[in-house]
Amino acid sequence: MSEAVTRAATHPGLLASLDPLLREWLPRQRWFAGKGRPVTGFSLVAATELLPPGGTLSLLHLLVRAHQPDIPTQGAVPHPGDCYQLLTGAREALPPRLAPALIGHLEEGPLAGRTVYEALYDPRATAVLLEALRTRARIGPLRFEGDPRQPIREGLVPRMVTSEQSNSSIIYGDTFILKVLRRIVPGINPDLELPLVLARESCPRVPAPAGWLRADLQGQDASYVLGVLQPYVRGATDGWELALRELAKGEDFSAEARALGRATAEVHTALARALPTVTLGHTQTRLLADGMAERLDVAAQAVPALRPYAPGLYSAFRALADLAAEGHTWTAQRVHGDLHLGQCLRSPSGAWSLIDFEGEPSKSLAERRMPQPAVRDIAGMLRSFDYAAHTAAPPAPGWAAACRAAYCSGYAEVTGRDPRTEPVLLRAYETDKAVYEVLYEARHRPDWMPVPMAAIRRLSADVTP
Repeated sequence: MSEAVTRAATHPGLLASLDPLLREWLPRQRWFAGKGRPVTGFSLVAATELLPPGGTLSLLHLLVRAHQPDIPTQGAVPHPGDCYQLLTGAREALPPRLAPALIGHLEEGPLAGRTVYEALYDPRATAVLLEALRTRARIGPLRFEGDPRQPIREGLVPRMVTSEQSNSSIIYGDTFILKVLRRIVPGINPDLELPLVLARESCPRVPAPAGWLRADLQGQDASYVLGVLQPYVRGATDGWELALRELAKGEDFSAEARALGRATAEVHTALARALPTVTLGHTQTRLLADGMAERLDVAAQAVPALRPYAPGLYSAFRALADLAAEGHTWTAQRVHGDLHLGQCLRSPSGAWSLIDFEGEPSKSLAERRMPQPAVRDIAGMLRSFDYAAHTAAPPAPGWAAACRAAYCSGYAEVTGRDPRTEPVLLRAYETDKAVYEVLYEARHRPDWMPVPMAAIRRLSADVTP
């Protein structure tokens, strides 16, 4: 591989030739964030050639900004458009195994006459990424880096994971998994930052990054984190699948929930030890409660089913602000930010790991990196137990209640602090999460609306002393 960015990547006609194909293909991808709004154009942030034209396969790494009309919001700053990472292959013809990866056929530009496709489906293309990580390559603006204590051996066979939503992943020989971030922003990404911190703290609950990919672009102070390579937990089951399996068999899950509570607490303890914590006083807590109330305002406007419960839901946020006004304070620290059963893996030995520290992709990087009360993660997991219980027919609220109690007990075994001893804070965060879920389900999965609405009814009637 040459460090030079060669001619296809710098050809002035590259983006113009791809534009009509990307307008059709990009909005259909599960990880495309701008659904429901037309793409009005593209701008090329960076193009890097990983395999040059001339062979059976050409391989381009692209950072492309998609321009779309802004959603009208009073006082909002115009959005420049989301930047997406694409690994684009070009062949004279696609073999049948790559048919699902088709983007289209180019009639003009530097790759005229070739068929372009999503190259993450192609083992030959994804092997190029691993080799670059193994050799710590520098190719144009791309920097392939890693931990020298975790060598990457040659010849690991890649396969794409097909079940993801907001990003894409490649498994290499059941040894490593590469998470390829799709919508990218400049700056320190917690999906790399926090696992590196936890590795330095020797926290065994998070796989330590073996390698990572970033882009250093001219004229920009911050790098873009593009991907993270971590050890693959062989034979692991994600917590959501495991919970549903046990629930379907009528099995108790409370022992697993307790172990998962301990694992969460170990991660929180390590993060609080390694990174600064802050104290939330009256002003900060009032702003926190106001933000929750504002999100409820937006959700209630969009989802009429929420409106009858709004007064009771607002009381959760007022109770938090009132407690802060009386002088109560809370500690905030770095947290996972989007914790639920699907972000947890149980190995065949029974050990739990936490993965995917990216946080909520809809929030800015600065918001995702802000210290928050640890109960935010706990509330997310408690809501996840409710979601699992409501997939049963009939729903199993008693199963969820047992899991919730066991999870909190396990957390307390490590930290000495049971989250249930802060009922006002816990109710506020659970309420905020349930309101988010209602809005999400109304927009994307209306059939799932009864799940968060059951929590809304419970939380709106819960007057915490």
